[in-house]
Amino acid sequence: MSASVLFMSMSLDGFIADPADRLGGSDGNRLHHWLLTDDGEGFRSDEPAAGLLAEYTASGAIVAGRRTVEIVDHWGGDHHGMPIFVPSHRPPGPSVADMPLVTYVSDGIASAMAQAKAAAGDRDVLVHGGYTARRALEAGVLDELGILQIPVLLGRGRRLFDELPAEIELDIVRVVDTPEATHLRYRVRR
Repeated sequence: MSASVLFMSMSLDGFIADPADRLGGSDGNRLHHWLLTDDGEGFRSDEPAAGLLAEYTASGAIVAGRRTVEIVDHWGGDHHGMPIFVPSHRPPGPSVADMPLVTYVSDGIASAMAQAKAAAGDRDVLVHGGYTARRALEAGVLDELGILQIPVLLGRGRRLFDELPAEIELDIVRVVDTPEATHLRYRVRR
């Protein structure tokens, strides 16, 4: 059975983007150094980065917030061949018409997640975007959190869990500690 899994790099002080809303931090990639080669042009092939990337790309679908997909231009309409579901109350821009793997869902996060899980089959659904993750937690449709805790204090910016509707209990599934990041995986208690 597939699980919906948030996959997010985060600074030690809880930020997922800097004040200018650059997702990687002030240098554009600081929160992603654990995954990128030294020149920033490719992905690391050493462990555990390669294993985590393989886990990430083995997913079957994506649910991503509108802001996230617009920042990355919908990944050009193809994020490792996975269908992309975007919960949004507004229709997509005209460029999305040429992106058959991108589906805008207007009837809420639960519907977007159900459609993504159906498309993913027995593979996981990746969740991208802070707002989308919070709405999925609130709706009870986020199963796991994969947090890449980066050893940096950004000091300000956009926090991942600024506002939650209630306390949410988690169970630790896995912890992998590396010099670049601590990779944390939690299951949401139901």
